[in-house]
Amino acid sequence: MDLNEIRKDIDRIDDELVKLFCARMEAAAQVADYKKANGLPILQPARERSKLQDVAEKAGAEMANYTRVLYSMLFELSRSYQSKRNGQLSELYRTITHAIEQTPKLFPQAPMVACQGVEGAYSQIACEKIFKSPFILYFKNFDGVFSAIESGMCQYGVLPIENSTAGSVNKVYDLMIRHNFSIVRTFRLKVDHNLLVKPGTALSQIKEIYSHEQAISQCGEFLQSLPGVNVVPVANTAVASEMVAASSRTDVAALSSRACAQLYGLEILKHAVQDKGNNHTRFICISKNLEIYPGSDKTSIMMILSHKPGALYKVLARLYTLGINVTKLESRPLPDREFEFMFYFDLETSIYSEEFVQLMCELDELCEEFKYLGSYTEVV
Repeated sequence: MDLNEIRKDIDRIDDELVKLFCARMEAAAQVADYKKANGLPILQPARERSKLQDVAEKAGAEMANYTRVLYSMLFELSRSYQSKRNGQLSELYRTITHAIEQTPKLFPQAPMVACQGVEGAYSQIACEKIFKSPFILYFKNFDGVFSAIESGMCQYGVLPIENSTAGSVNKVYDLMIRHNFSIVRTFRLKVDHNLLVKPGTALSQIKEIYSHEQAISQCGEFLQSLPGVNVVPVANTAVASEMVAASSRTDVAALSSRACAQLYGLEILKHAVQDKGNNHTRFICISKNLEIYPGSDKTSIMMILSHKPGALYKVLARLYTLGINVTKLESRPLPDREFEFMFYFDLETSIYSEEFVQLMCELDELCEEFKYLGSYTEVV
């Protein structure tokens, strides 16, 4: 038999599979109607486990695992279809709808905003891009920013969450597990790190360089070209500039922004020393209350999944089924829970889409626990 003949057989089999799939989904719709009428939950774990074992045995040893994967996807499609058919709106979706209705149409212009660091920090630069005329309060660490939001001291907070070179800011992700907040906007800032010194200092004189650990990571190649120079991590790139300006030493330098040079009376000895020219840091803008502004097309959620094979796959399969793109997936260990993780998802989906509504109504059946972090737009 030649390839064309084999393909004809596959096409014929596919025609039958499509008919059978549609028939199966119609039967699933009848099941959904029965569950709704009798107050039964969509998810029936015992039934699914039994069915997976049965089809795997029928498929035989060679095809057992392939069959389990196929039917796991079928179950996801079936549950999604049943949920959509029943049209049961979750309490979460009602909360989101209320937030959309109550949030002002215009993004705030001059609120009180919490940032980590001191004057000249990249968080300040991002803050002034997000808001027109913000009043900024500075805190020593990221925890202070979250606490300022929870206490009501500040209306918003701006925090770095990931960098295109150095990756995720793990300290912020860990704090996101502990604190209550909502993301109202994100911003991508082009970051150029410069070597700042006291006026008249030569490169050959430098014995110590201060900067934030993320900036140090982003400038690895440049720092390796300076043998014998001690690199010291500090709380913030602007703090590094402040330290150099205040020091009596003339052999210290800072990796920091161009703005800090003017602010602290320093000289730029080397411009843009980061490893990659296309170096961006993504910042989140958070609030205590859930605010969802018009045009929001990104959503962030955190999930605790059951500690067993296939748990993450089922979530990704449901997102795939709904046609929702995952732009970020991060895992962080849960405190006091060995080998268990919180998964963070950034999703691309409009708050007005049918897929968004369906996902918000299905989240509680996809995981052990979840936390809706907000829906927002991203400014570039």
